[in-house]
Amino acid sequence: MKKLLYKEIRLGMHPTNPLFLGLSAMLLIPNYPYYVIFFYTTLALFFTCLSARENHDMEYSMLLPVDKADLVKSRFLYAVLLEMAQVLCAIPFALLRRKLNPDPNLAGMDANVALFGLSLLMLGVFNWVFFSRYYADPQKVGKSFCLACVAVFCYVLLAESAAFAVPFFRNVLDTPDPTHMGAKLAVLAAGAALYALLTLWALRRSIRRFTALDL
Repeated sequence: MKKLLYKEIRLGMHPTNPLFLGLSAMLLIPNYPYYVIFFYTTLALFFTCLSARENHDMEYSMLLPVDKADLVKSRFLYAVLLEMAQVLCAIPFALLRRKLNPDPNLAGMDANVALFGLSLLMLGVFNWVFFSRYYADPQKVGKSFCLACVAVFCYVLLAESAAFAVPFFRNVLDTPDPTHMGAKLAVLAAGAALYALLTLWALRRSIRRFTALDL
């Protein structure tokens, strides 16, 4: 598995992947929908899978003396590492934004602890939709990403609307830290747990579908 992950990083990583990590600085933009930052992470994964298809990575990997399930696991591990790297890169910019511009975000959720929990859930939804569909037919990576984008767009629309329409979101979650920190930490924990569950569920579905695939 270590060698397969090394292959994913050295051979499979698209050049945009590390560049998108720098987009965490967009948290400094006032009045901006901050979920977009984590959408770029999903776009990075799409580019990686698209590049893998164009470079016949699947055909090459199938020639290696490894199990098909391990190929899926290595791609998932790479995806999780990239997503966690995006979250870690975003944290200092969220803290810096609070220092430079403590005004509320008029475009939606503020850059606070709750945002990270809700963004983790968004990434979990993407993993479940995208990879479950992708490993059913790796050649149709664009279709898989379009379906995942619909799911992510609906999620962001609901989450941002809730910041204006739902009292709990508007008065408790969409507030500057450290206000209502207990509730925000609970949302962060719930988001992380659901991210893990959705990603593991997607992994199991992907392994089952890819193993049954006749390549």
